[in-house]
Amino acid sequence: MKTQKIVAPTITLGLKKAALLGLTLTGLSLMTSAQAQDVEVPGNIKWTIPFGVGGGTDVWARFFSPWLSNSLPGEPTLMIDNVPGGGSINGANVFALRAKTDGSDWLGTSASTQYPAMLDDPRVRYDYNDWTPILATPTGGVVYAQPSLGETADAALVALLTQPVKLAAQNPTGVELPVLIALDMLGADVQAVFGMRSRGEGRLAFERGEADIDFQTTSAYLSNVTPLVESGKAVPLFSLGMLNDEGEIVRDPAFPELPTFNEVYQEHHGEAPTGDAYEAFRKFFASGYALQKLIMVPKETPQALIDTYRQAARDFVSTEAFKEAAAAQLGPYTPVIGDTAQRHLDDAMSINDATREWLADWLQSEHGAKI
Repeated sequence: MKTQKIVAPTITLGLKKAALLGLTLTGLSLMTSAQAQDVEVPGNIKWTIPFGVGGGTDVWARFFSPWLSNSLPGEPTLMIDNVPGGGSINGANVFALRAKTDGSDWLGTSASTQYPAMLDDPRVRYDYNDWTPILATPTGGVVYAQPSLGETADAALVALLTQPVKLAAQNPTGVELPVLIALDMLGADVQAVFGMRSRGEGRLAFERGEADIDFQTTSAYLSNVTPLVESGKAVPLFSLGMLNDEGEIVRDPAFPELPTFNEVYQEHHGEAPTGDAYEAFRKFFASGYALQKLIMVPKETPQALIDTYRQAARDFVSTEAFKEAAAAQLGPYTPVIGDTAQRHLDDAMSINDATREWLADWLQSEHGAKI
């Protein structure tokens, strides 16, 4: 790790005091440098990915592996261990039970790992309070409509709020959860048809005219929906947005021309969104999109190693070579590292009783789902 540059004090000191201070600061600098050099990174790191080979999280991990290895002292070997099952719950349970705390065990998580923990899924045997994030990668998403609802976003939104619309979805507690909450808050009468095996199936239902609106994450939208928009077969309505470092939802850098859900809500309701419904939206958006994929280590991992892992990530993330390589893999999103990721994660994963009660009642009454 790089030592921090120590800035000389601005107050005037006598020569003796200044000399003593200089010796002290030099000593501290040398100690910090020595401590950084003393950190011993394990030669082999097992990176548990609770999904099958070739899935989105597996591809993500294999993209990051060489960058991490090359940036860490000693260039350790990162061995990806795929442990699929239970929508990532099985592998996360195994990691929680068996992971070593010497820095040699990492876990890759995704929205489908975060959501069951937030919803108190009885199959979950892991606790995010027992883990520390190294790096998180965000993604975004866009809600769009059939041009039959309106050829402009404003016209389509008016129709969306005045007539029933169909959405082909996977399940009410999956990746569409914050989208369904957002649409409900806007006042849309959404008839969600669940059972799609993927968001891709939902998009195909939209293309066949079986759904009036659809939602896709950034990568799928850019590759599969942008051509529909350009040919007049889809009308983008709003994005979910993105979190800034302060935890505020701002415009998505992938779709800077699109308003966020927050902006659309304020325009139609005359005030910013608040209340338990918005708290549920904000937390599931943060954990499922702003922090979609995470590198986690056991909390008992030595702090010096955690700092080393985080600094290695900062080192390569800031390079032009990484930015160029990541553009196709991650989109225009900068990975979130260290304390910022920890702060956002702590906020996202903590749901108060009132919000949880609202969510349980809403899922049961609107979608027949129990948590």
